[in-house]
Amino acid sequence: MEERPDPGDFHAARLSRTGPLFALVHAAPPAQDPAGDPEALYARREDLASARRAAEIWADRLGRDPSDFEAAWKLARARYWLGGHAPDDERKALLEAGIEAGRAAAAARPDRPEGHFWIAANMGALAESHGLRQGLRYRGAIRDALLTVLEIDPAFQQGSADRALGRWYYKVPGLFGGSKKKSEEHLRKALTYNPRSTASLYFLAETLIALDREDEARKTLRQVLDAPLDPDWAPEDREFKAKAAELLTELKS
Repeated sequence: MEERPDPGDFHAARLSRTGPLFALVHAAPPAQDPAGDPEALYARREDLASARRAAEIWADRLGRDPSDFEAAWKLARARYWLGGHAPDDERKALLEAGIEAGRAAAAARPDRPEGHFWIAANMGALAESHGLRQGLRYRGAIRDALLTVLEIDPAFQQGSADRALGRWYYKVPGLFGGSKKKSEEHLRKALTYNPRSTASLYFLAETLIALDREDEARKTLRQVLDAPLDPDWAPEDREFKAKAAELLTELKS
């Protein structure tokens, strides 16, 4: 269920777009060494070695100061990415560590959405990738964390909480609270914040297929393919475009 990411992308799955923007009104500061700048390293996260190094830096900062909110949520975000891309035998531990980093962020700043969101994103990735039992274990905690994000800032990461809730309702069996109709409602709400979000559009297409509305799903998948790459989320966008192309081919066959 993952900025967002989170991903979504739970790719929820995208993902943070809330970092500060600096207006340079005086002389520009000296350039940072990319090898020691976790943001620059994370921007190159498709190279897993770069993403790992960014996570190491944030983990070191958090270890030296457990109340370091920024290090905590960015570490949770990095571990979410690694948990979806590292070798299979590493993923579960990375996502569990991502949950702990998210909890540290939420404890440091319970009034901010980042920690709550990345707790949910890492839990959602565990739920999706480790079977129904794991998913049912986390389903209540995921929903509660996302509802907390909605209470704090529903526009966070361009509607990432609604996107992740849409995925939650899609994935959870109806017997345990899932609903394809509610999935569609939350995903369409997420799209009000960014109508060209590849994650929200892709998840909506999957929900439409489950609702036996394949013509609408095809149109939605074409929107994924046509959407521009977001500079902050280009790696995630490329993945959703590839998945959309594959799913569109399956629907045509």
